[in-house]
Amino acid sequence: MRALTWQGTEKVSVETVPDPTIQEPTDAIVRITSTAICGSDLHLYRVLGPYIDKGDVLGHEPMGIVEEVGSAVTNLKVGDRVVVPFNISCGHCWMCQHGFQSQCETTQVQEYGTGASLFGYTKMYGQVPGGQAEYLRVPHADYGPIKVPDTGADDQWLFMSDIIPTAWQAVQYAEVPEGGTLAVLGLGPVGQFAARIGKHLGYRVLAVDPEQVRRDLGAKHGIEVFDLSDDIVPQLVDLTDGRGPDGVVDAVGMEAHGNPVAGFAQRAAGLLPDKLAQKAIETAGVDRLAAVHTAIDLVRRGGTVSLSGVYGGMADPMPMMTLFDKQITIREGQCNVRRWVDDLMPLVSDPSDPLGTLDLTTHRVSLEDAPHMYSVFQKKEDGCIKVVLDPSMAAA
Repeated sequence: MRALTWQGTEKVSVETVPDPTIQEPTDAIVRITSTAICGSDLHLYRVLGPYIDKGDVLGHEPMGIVEEVGSAVTNLKVGDRVVVPFNISCGHCWMCQHGFQSQCETTQVQEYGTGASLFGYTKMYGQVPGGQAEYLRVPHADYGPIKVPDTGADDQWLFMSDIIPTAWQAVQYAEVPEGGTLAVLGLGPVGQFAARIGKHLGYRVLAVDPEQVRRDLGAKHGIEVFDLSDDIVPQLVDLTDGRGPDGVVDAVGMEAHGNPVAGFAQRAAGLLPDKLAQKAIETAGVDRLAAVHTAIDLVRRGGTVSLSGVYGGMADPMPMMTLFDKQITIREGQCNVRRWVDDLMPLVSDPSDPLGTLDLTTHRVSLEDAPHMYSVFQKKEDGCIKVVLDPSMAAA
């Protein structure tokens, strides 16, 4: 089959690799009909290469048609249309039973002391072949995949694999009171959905992004949008009775604008030999922290900062005095996708499309065009907000 593979820092290519096969009775094989490029994939593209091997298949936002099931899979049959959550969870361990599927005790990566395995996402998360490919082996298919109707465009359902549940969890974690104010930093795909979800839940939503095209898309959904400027914190504090928003979602993460020193550290770590680079990432602060520091400065006293953006440094400096003095709660973590499915399916199934699932994709291209689109997405060129790859589409 054809699959998008990692070949080096800022270098990916589509190669012919072996077709996946059933390895465990709980496996399924899914023929991919749509698979998205996530902002988290850019971390692999640029920063986290020391944890990837040349030839690893990337991608963790897939959906498609079940082609084959293992003998223990009774909830799916050949021909079912499914969305595949990015985290691989068993459904029966203590963590899964308590709604922490991203911490699944069955698929935790003990070697690195990390949580549940993820599709297409480094040795730290299991080095499981990903979904930017023609076919995908899905472990624990007796629990993970989400069956969706045969009708409707893929984009109506695809983002249930990651970014809609991630945004929903981010807003839930922000703990905004009824009728309160939510700020969202970053209007990439997760930020767009977080802002829309906040609006849907009745909050006042203030969203910040330096890119005009992203602000325009947010404004289309009734979000109050603001350019990233040096005075953005006092500007938004003034709009919230001088206190600040009740909750702030950081939907940016380690690749925030600003801090050229941290940016250099990221690039330098990515260029070191793997063992040295891993040590640098695991023991140093290599994140650009502009977004999380802005969130801490912005949120009201007694408020909550919700981190959905990914951070990777183990020794990032944090303003502990400010956190303590303002009595700020911080909640964060990989999304527990299956935990939120029942809450979200009525919204994504609604013909009125209240979350705007059908207007997020800016680029739908063939799988063969993926290497070019990684570069476009990273550089925010051509109005790029969300890229969906279609393995059945001919290359441009």
